[in-house]
Amino acid sequence: MTDASPLGADEATFIAMARSGDTARFALLTERHRRELQVHCYRMLANYEDAQDLTQETFLRAWNKRESFRGNASLRTWLYRIATNACLDFLDKRNDRTPVPIELPGSGSEVLYLQPYPDRMLPEDPQESVVARETIELAFIVAVQHLPPRQRAVFILRDVLGWPAPKVAGALELTVASVTSALQRARVTMREQLPGRRLDWRGPATHELSKDERGVVKSYIDAHERNDLDGLISLLREDLRFAMLPESGTSTTTAKDAVDGWVSGGLFQHGHDDWRGIATTVNRMPAAALYLRTPGDPEHRLFAVAALRIVDGKIAELTGFDATGKPWLGLPPAL
Repeated sequence: MTDASPLGADEATFIAMARSGDTARFALLTERHRRELQVHCYRMLANYEDAQDLTQETFLRAWNKRESFRGNASLRTWLYRIATNACLDFLDKRNDRTPVPIELPGSGSEVLYLQPYPDRMLPEDPQESVVARETIELAFIVAVQHLPPRQRAVFILRDVLGWPAPKVAGALELTVASVTSALQRARVTMREQLPGRRLDWRGPATHELSKDERGVVKSYIDAHERNDLDGLISLLREDLRFAMLPESGTSTTTAKDAVDGWVSGGLFQHGHDDWRGIATTVNRMPAAALYLRTPGDPEHRLFAVAALRIVDGKIAELTGFDATGKPWLGLPPAL
């Protein structure tokens, strides 16, 4: 596994560090890659906390293998190789990290271990780190989970990061023919999971929310704060796709049936009717952080985050996440 560029300053410094065992210099050289490696692990695993753990495992392995680094590949490539294989080792040991069938006939499967990715933890330079909006959105992350682990790794390295086939083959200890075959099968699955979506994942993609998206999020929060059920229904598409994780039960439902279901579950009823909200983003998607004040509590407590996919001014997909006990979301715990 080699890069075309000659030995760079970082690589030469890393080799010198490996000989001296300088932990401070090791941290200086590797920490600058933490955020992009964590996004890479997240794409592999769809779970923010797992991605954090596997990024730390990557640095531990890199430290233990530091003397094996020869500079034949860039330091960044070497770290990606370690991170990818650390994720594959993790997936080999876990039988609960695959999509599970949805109970409703014809509804496919869902990823119960999916967690949102806080935008504040994305790399600051999206061009350098290849974090286009479309490759971090929940729909893409879920679709990738339907690939077997090694196909997943090949697809991400080839079609997201843009690595050439020989470089991927070296990283995963596969033949170039195996990489090509795995990529072809992965692309077929991705077309099935994301019909109508573009397949050139390395192309430019927008990063900023549109004015329309921001307006819908504001209206969604306002409807909660006013307990305006009709207003909430008006924001939802009639073929709304809804999930509340980590509970199972992704469904496609009408707007009215969705809201009726939330009400029958206790929301917008006494004790669950005093809402506040703030607009935010996760996975570079518009989102609403919802805070609930229960009787006797002087403050509104962080309750859930609703990630929204908005199409033509309506919410087409709503993925809710339990936000309690997740400080890594970077949201105020109370309002």
